[in-house]
Amino acid sequence: MTSERYRITDDAHVYFVTYSIVEWLPVFVSEKACRIVTDSLNFCHQKKHLRTNAFVIMPTHLHAIFFDAQFNNERLKRSLTDFRKFTGRTLSDFCGSHMPKCFTETLKAAATADRERRFWQPSRHPVALQTEPFWRQKLDYLHENPCRKGLVKRAADWRFSSAAYFVSDRAEQCDVEISAIDW
Repeated sequence: MTSERYRITDDAHVYFVTYSIVEWLPVFVSEKACRIVTDSLNFCHQKKHLRTNAFVIMPTHLHAIFFDAQFNNERLKRSLTDFRKFTGRTLSDFCGSHMPKCFTETLKAAATADRERRFWQPSRHPVALQTEPFWRQKLDYLHENPCRKGLVKRAADWRFSSAAYFVSDRAEQCDVEISAIDW
């Protein structure tokens, strides 16, 4: 990841990230696969100080806005790495037992010298959010993603997203513990 143009640095504490599945496999058409992600985010909230401000899980990728509870960027990096590794392994196993054989073959074909399969594409593309207007732009972008793709008419209708939570002024339940940002 060190060659990545976008990195988590000391000059920002809130980040918009994207995790895409190799070859854009539509793994997140399954509720069980989505729950692996949401359960992991909740675990990271409880045990690793990872805070999720917003998220959306699309069929082939996910977007989220993250920060560390004490704005500790070294811990944020470790938490995101742990999240990525755990979900990558667990979702690869899920594909092996619940998805067509070609999914597992694709994950194996994407393997590198240090692993026998790869679930996530190499980049997480963290974008620093340093102003409220830029945060709002990314928040709207991720929530509107299912609408832009023609999957729902209203963002709040997408099942695995924080959109309904935001639209309802935090009254609607969400699968992931959402943490506010005070600008």
